[in-house]
Amino acid sequence: MNRRENLVQLRVAEFDLRRTLESGQVFHAMPEGNGWQILVDRTLLYAEQAGRALYVCAGQENLARHYFALDHPLKSIYAKFPSDPFSRSALSTCRGLRILRQPTWECLATFIVSPMKQVCHIRQISLELRRRYGEPVSGSQANAFPSPARLAETTEGELRDCKLGFRAKNLLASAVAIASAAFDLNALACETTAIARERLCSLPGVGRKVANCVLLFGYERLDVVPVDIWIARVLHAMHKHSASLIELEEFSNRQFGRYAGYIQQYLFHHARMSKTLPA
Repeated sequence: MNRRENLVQLRVAEFDLRRTLESGQVFHAMPEGNGWQILVDRTLLYAEQAGRALYVCAGQENLARHYFALDHPLKSIYAKFPSDPFSRSALSTCRGLRILRQPTWECLATFIVSPMKQVCHIRQISLELRRRYGEPVSGSQANAFPSPARLAETTEGELRDCKLGFRAKNLLASAVAIASAAFDLNALACETTAIARERLCSLPGVGRKVANCVLLFGYERLDVVPVDIWIARVLHAMHKHSASLIELEEFSNRQFGRYAGYIQQYLFHHARMSKTLPA
């Protein structure tokens, strides 16, 4: 269905809607007609793109600008990109990809279930959790992501039925901690990155990589670098020496600076899509 007649136009520069939604940040975006459905918490956002024109429903212009981070200074970020061939190739093939501003609980929960899972499997789990435990949203193909309180009412066995495996116990325990106010996700926004990471790592199933994903995608800490298997391979090749994951993270921070998270996401998505590594 072409919904263009019901939409308003935003002029955008350096933004690619499809690349952004398919880059392994968010796992529930649904194709519809010429565009996409995205749930921002419990608000249905429809967007489609034609060149430098982004079309969204009237009244959702500010929501789209915020969620898609259209204010991030991509031209300045691109100026910080390394000059090696792999990085320049990543910039070319991923141009317009932006780091989304995600709801923190949804971001945390989906990355708790991510270890040892490919993006397609994380998406399947996310959609199944939404189907079983999320509230329907009018017009949306997917339900809202279930709240901590709703998941706290489940059992580990029920969550295992959603293909979570050993991650079910961790997701349930984290949901209980947040639903009971033993852990305050909102308070992390006021903390330094180091303290916020330490507190996130106190939750079941949250190690440094998951914490860094949440800091980058949920708290907009754009200097944070989540190191998973793909980016570890890339950084090892760039580093030219054997290094621990912490050392690779520190290497990224030194090399890439305040927008290291952006550069990491481009390198990650390019490596995942092209299945290549730096020479």
